[in-house]
Amino acid sequence: MSNSGHDEEERDSFDDANVHLCNPHIAGMEQDILYHLALGSGSHDLVEMFSDVRYVCMGGTPKRMESFAYYLMDEIGYKLPAGTTLLDISHMSYRYSMFKVGPVLCFSHGMGIPSVGILLHEVIKLMYHAQCKNPIFFRLGTCGGIGIEGGNLVITESAVDGLLRPYLELPVLGKLQRKPAILDKQLANDLKNLRLDDDPFSITVGKTMCTYDFYEGQGRLDGAFCDYTEEDKLNFLKKIHKENIVNMEMESLCFAALCHQAGIRGAVICVTLLNRLNGDQVATPKETLSNWQEYPQLLVARYIKKNMGLPVNKPQREYPQVVKCPKKHSMVRQESASFE
Repeated sequence: MSNSGHDEEERDSFDDANVHLCNPHIAGMEQDILYHLALGSGSHDLVEMFSDVRYVCMGGTPKRMESFAYYLMDEIGYKLPAGTTLLDISHMSYRYSMFKVGPVLCFSHGMGIPSVGILLHEVIKLMYHAQCKNPIFFRLGTCGGIGIEGGNLVITESAVDGLLRPYLELPVLGKLQRKPAILDKQLANDLKNLRLDDDPFSITVGKTMCTYDFYEGQGRLDGAFCDYTEEDKLNFLKKIHKENIVNMEMESLCFAALCHQAGIRGAVICVTLLNRLNGDQVATPKETLSNWQEYPQLLVARYIKKNMGLPVNKPQREYPQVVKCPKKHSMVRQESASFE
């Protein structure tokens, strides 16, 4: 059993601000093609395009991350040239989406460990080729709470797999490698401290169980297959809750392991969609779920604004950047409309 050459102990970072690759073969390649991002180190000027990136935010779906990108534009006051709009930089890959808002990259990572793992390999390489300095990675997502009601935030302190093991186990060349799933504790604490008294959510910092499956892997009773009882499920959930496991999702283990291996500070912030001790199916109205899914975005936007020296609790722009007066804007549009 290999531990891939990395100690189990936490390490802060490499000795300098650059992103490092634990792969000696990349330097000898004529071009490194980031296949799933539709980018390449020879085909694109990655330094010109991305060297100013300091924050990488990723979540499950393209639509959610596009919405976050537009939200972030107003929060940090980022201005696009007149007549332009945000572009999905990776749209030609038909796999992941990527939006750039100043120093922030917003990605969709799909669902599950394999999908987020592929993306992370290429995003880490993108940071390397672009010569980015000390980027911070965030995963914004949803989860099932354990002892936590829906609509509240969980910041992952550390991630474990379905057997409560704190590492990503990956078969490589016929052997199992173990990559420690370690996250930045100071970053988690800094995020928790950004909660305001009037926020409609609580924040819990605890362990996250990351599973390879949504149904049997998470002990649900409503999948196509189930060979255990409700009592079995509840006994398991109560057992892991005593181990300070407060939520379940399907990406944190890989996210933590690859960020740690690359020496990149990372955090996982998820909103609970339900309390698994009370059931399995997400029956909350769609509108409420949409509101809840904005909570991780709100917290990460506050962190980015604070780091940029901007007011944490006030957006830099309350209306679209080209609109000075919403009332007059509406009137002009009505007067300019063509009628048959």
